[in-house]
Amino acid sequence: MVDEYVAVDVETTGLSPERDRLLEIGAVLVQNGKVSKTWGTLIDTGQPVPPRIRELTGITDEMRKSGVPVREAVRGFLEFRGRLPLAGHNIPFDFAFLKQAAVREGMELEAEALDTLKIARKTLPYLPSKSLSALCALYRIHPGSAHRAQDDAMAAHELLQKLWAEYGQQVPDAFVLQNLFYTVKKQSPITNRQKGYLKDLLKYHKIKTDICIEDMTKSEASRMIDRILLEHGRIM
Repeated sequence: MVDEYVAVDVETTGLSPERDRLLEIGAVLVQNGKVSKTWGTLIDTGQPVPPRIRELTGITDEMRKSGVPVREAVRGFLEFRGRLPLAGHNIPFDFAFLKQAAVREGMELEAEALDTLKIARKTLPYLPSKSLSALCALYRIHPGSAHRAQDDAMAAHELLQKLWAEYGQQVPDAFVLQNLFYTVKKQSPITNRQKGYLKDLLKYHKIKTDICIEDMTKSEASRMIDRILLEHGRIM
């Protein structure tokens, strides 16, 4: 197994890389199997944190507003990671959101990775749950604040080391780097017609929003317009 990698975890506003957004990135640089540096940031999505995400992560709108723009966050992560392989628990999920954000901001991201979820499925098939929290409990790893990116990245790193120590010799093929793949679908930017109508709706219904309309995609604008019409009605 590689002894130098970056363990990463992300928190998001939902489960769809296309529709939802990065809310937090946490990363841990590991060299010779030991943590040498950490990095992380909250991200201002320009949209309120969904209630269920706020309950799950503890990330409030006030915390979100203190975050950086997604371009700055993605650039910071790419610089921290360099060209090192990644590690994480269910890492394809994190990679999909990072890749989507990178491409949207005109950046590139390719990576090989070790997935502790995939490794656990090979080495611990009898366990009823292979969630990060369940595996941390099994190996007595302190999870920190569960569902916060930095702590989850650290927990994934510690879990990887525990799994390697116990199963590295028995199941070496479980610890081979795998290429990560995620195809980003091209998204059209918001149209001028949508911008005008959306701004008119917000003004007419006296709706305050932190969302940057200029940065929205065409599909995001359509969903927001539909939601406003459903909840508040048309302009009379």
